[in-house]
Amino acid sequence: MSKSVKKSMPFQDALDALEAVVEKIESGEQPLESALADFEQGVALARHCRGALTDIEQKVQVLLDTGELADLDPTEQTDPSDRD
Repeated sequence: MSKSVKKSMPFQDALDALEAVVEKIESGEQPLESALADFEQGVALARHCRGALTDIEQKVQVLLDTGELADLDPTEQTDPSDRD
């Protein structure tokens, strides 16, 4: 696995790869040098995931601030029988 992570890598793919790296490191069955390389890859994957989540969080905040999600609020849904 390469130490760099493609910016276009989907979040779920990066998360799955990160989980695989963590499991491999936790097994304790690899030489120190391999564990260090995997750790570096894990850090890159974690940063990628964190960046993706931050981007999504910002987009959601923009949608909330502009009111574009108001129609999706389940607490504001009306009963169809209340319509005229």
